[in-house]
Amino acid sequence: MSVCDDSWELVHAVQGGDLPMFGEIYRRYHSSLIGFFVSRQFDRATAEDLTSETFVRALQAIRTVRYQGRDLGAWLVTIARNLTLDYRKSGRARRETSVPEVFDLDGTAAGPEVRVLAAMELDLVCDRLGELTGEQRNCLLLRRIHGYSVAETAALLGRSEGATRALQHRAERALASLMADAGKVPAENR
Repeated sequence: MSVCDDSWELVHAVQGGDLPMFGEIYRRYHSSLIGFFVSRQFDRATAEDLTSETFVRALQAIRTVRYQGRDLGAWLVTIARNLTLDYRKSGRARRETSVPEVFDLDGTAAGPEVRVLAAMELDLVCDRLGELTGEQRNCLLLRRIHGYSVAETAALLGRSEGATRALQHRAERALASLMADAGKVPAENR
């Protein structure tokens, strides 16, 4: 299976209601989109804001997008390119974007400010996940993002359940420490 087909399988999963799979799309394309915006002379903070907005717009439109014979990244870059043009045309000095509700599945959709803050925190968590060891990162992704049980995670990692629990505990402590160093979590909550 090619990366192109694999990324569209993620889209189909999200379209079928598996919203956590959008996190995998985010993980795969986040760095590329940051690079796209930085290469267009945006500072890092603006690039991160525009990347978050790109994912918000992608999530809004994901129910209608269809496979077009290209990698999903091409669709995301099209959104990013349009966002770049909109941003430059508007001459915005402030970073303020009005965002309609994304998926109001239970009638309690959060306002745009909550989504932006959540996206910013997700950016920070993703950056910090990259600082963990590969085993720690995989364990947290399998347990917390994909929702696998300890037994399923242990089987996928080739470890015992006890070793998997210990690995998860160490990974969570390491991530909490990294987040505290970034100023997101008070050190006493580690």
